[in-house]
Amino acid sequence: MQDTLIKNGLIVTADETMQADLLIVGGVIADAGEALDRPGANVIDAAGQYVMPGGVDVHTHLNLAVGQFKVSDGFFDGTAAAAFGGTTCVVEHPSFGPEGCSLMHQVQVNKQEAVESCVVDFGLHGVFQHLNSQTLDEISSLLSEGVSSGKIYLTYGGRLQDPQILSVLNQAKRSGLLTAFHAENHDIIEFLCQRFKDENKLAAKYHAQSRPDYCEAEAIYRIISMAQAVGNVPVYIVHLSTAAGLLAIEAAQDRGLPVYAEVCPQHLLLEDSCYEEPEKGLQYIMAPPARKAVDGAALWKGLKQGSINVVATDHCSFNFADKFTHGKNDFSRAPGGIPGVETRLPLMFSEGVLQNRISLNRFVEVVSTAPARLMGLFPRKGNLAPGADGDVVVFDPNMEKVITPNILRQNADYSPFEGRLVRGWPTTTIVRGRVVVQQGRLMVEKGWGQYISRKRCLKPR
Repeated sequence: MQDTLIKNGLIVTADETMQADLLIVGGVIADAGEALDRPGANVIDAAGQYVMPGGVDVHTHLNLAVGQFKVSDGFFDGTAAAAFGGTTCVVEHPSFGPEGCSLMHQVQVNKQEAVESCVVDFGLHGVFQHLNSQTLDEISSLLSEGVSSGKIYLTYGGRLQDPQILSVLNQAKRSGLLTAFHAENHDIIEFLCQRFKDENKLAAKYHAQSRPDYCEAEAIYRIISMAQAVGNVPVYIVHLSTAAGLLAIEAAQDRGLPVYAEVCPQHLLLEDSCYEEPEKGLQYIMAPPARKAVDGAALWKGLKQGSINVVATDHCSFNFADKFTHGKNDFSRAPGGIPGVETRLPLMFSEGVLQNRISLNRFVEVVSTAPARLMGLFPRKGNLAPGADGDVVVFDPNMEKVITPNILRQNADYSPFEGRLVRGWPTTTIVRGRVVVQQGRLMVEKGWGQYISRKRCLKPR
């Protein structure tokens, strides 16, 4: 593999910002310093640009299938979109598997498909969809396969009940598994959805009303209480969306409990008024839904102050055509999820750093370093220190683009952020020393991405 020397850029990490060159040798970071030279290296001129550790998105559904619906990308198009957006590693949440399947089933199936298709590196989460003694025993198998986290849903058909959750958490404490949670109260959702159906309230706006903020806050409080009951085991709340939920998390953190949280751009930037738009409101069907301005403001504050640790996407690219066809007469029939893996870094820089909501170094922390640490990818990922993987994004802070589906590599027929002007966009994405995307061109073949065997969770700094 040819060595790569990135010259004249401003290196930005979670800890520091410095004008320096960066050298990648044999696929790993070798050195950072002034006036570096490497005969025969591929030289990339990054003058006027930032040189950052590649983005790490630890919440994707690139290959999700739910009933009759399948997301529009799959591992190849999904990871290509990730690379175009400056993300060099994803951690995929598989869908529920066949009824009664082993805990390892979805990991094995998705790993085989991903190895053949991914163009960026990837890890996998486990998914709990039922519980028995075999499932608990298999947690050690997850860890031996480099799967150091598993997800529990408190809603949907594969949800676990509280006694089952306590059993998983108890085993997780013994084994070191990090347990991630989709935190919504299923019974409240079912009750409200049925009420709206009975009242013939089936427009998109009732989607948000069927999943109120207290539905999330109650579930988060319950998760924290169960984690405390088994001995303060670490838990990770995915796609936090409400100020009320954040308050529960911050109260637990103030008591010294290891509760971690991620937020997604859609919950920082979208508001529930989006559901009022005729027909187009169906584009935003997702769970949790878009919230109110006060929620977004609280989440930005939590992200800045550190009570929220990670920005991920929950990328789940069901096409708008499917959402409209199936949901136009009943919001609850529209497949839930939105695309976002490609726009995460540009949005967080443009709306976060340039709007003084977070610092430049905090931006790198939440999109790369902190997710790498929490999901057992550090120090290989999220890091520009010597010995780390040569995963780098060269980012032009002055490039302006208006987000439309036509400018994106993703395979979805819309973007929830369509029409938004952003400033700051990746120009080069490098994975293990090889240029994957440069100036809008995909430079590698299917299968360049590697499976990453993850270690146990490291606390954010």
